[in-house]
Amino acid sequence: MEKTNYKADKNQGEPVISIQGLHKSFGQLEVLKGIDLTLNKGENVAVLGKSGSGKSVLIKIIVGLLKPDSGSLKVLEKEVEALEGKELDELRLRIGFSFQGSALYDSMSVFQNLAFPLTMNVKHLPKKEVADAVEEALEAVGLKDKAEHMPAELSGGQRKRVGIARALILKPEIMLYDEPTAGLDPITSAEINELINEVQEKYNTSSIIITHDLTCAKNTCNRIVMLVEGKFLPSGKFEEIFKSDNQQVKDFFSYNFIQ
Repeated sequence: MEKTNYKADKNQGEPVISIQGLHKSFGQLEVLKGIDLTLNKGENVAVLGKSGSGKSVLIKIIVGLLKPDSGSLKVLEKEVEALEGKELDELRLRIGFSFQGSALYDSMSVFQNLAFPLTMNVKHLPKKEVADAVEEALEAVGLKDKAEHMPAELSGGQRKRVGIARALILKPEIMLYDEPTAGLDPITSAEINELINEVQEKYNTSSIIITHDLTCAKNTCNRIVMLVEGKFLPSGKFEEIFKSDNQQVKDFFSYNFIQ
């Protein structure tokens, strides 16, 4: 069952992501307008915002898929923009990315989807160690019996779980979730929210959860930030943000009604 209150702070330490004055434009379209964000060790932070507000652009910048126009970005004590080739690949191995559409390979079984990042990134790994790692990751997401299934045989919620398992296979220090409950029914969404909490507890991950789902933000995150017109509004716990007098916050919460 999902938690009914925002998550309590615990075991949080030094920053693992530090963003200052980050700008990003595409032609004349200014998407990020000097944002600041800190993610601390062991913390889940939700980034709320409407579609097209720049949330996914932010994630791509964090993993080095896009370069910012200006500002600084440090991930796990590394200046991301200064990294290239092998160094950037090594940093990415410490970050798990759960894609909005799960991004599974349709021609591969669940086992093969999970084994792929291991065999690609850890050379000469014995088959038994690969099998053990896949089994552990699938057990963590409650799908131990689905290893030989094909993605087409899975429900939407199960595909989301497999996507999270694949992100966990390399034991990342940071998890990035892009709209983890998008397209799911309320019951399945609640299961994914609980899984995000279990991942944080078991693996002591630090996570950024990109979402417009207020229930997801409320039940999985220690802190909420809202991206509005390319800038972050002041962060806080869910209840603090919910009670804000800021009209932009009120409009967003009214639009995304939660029970």
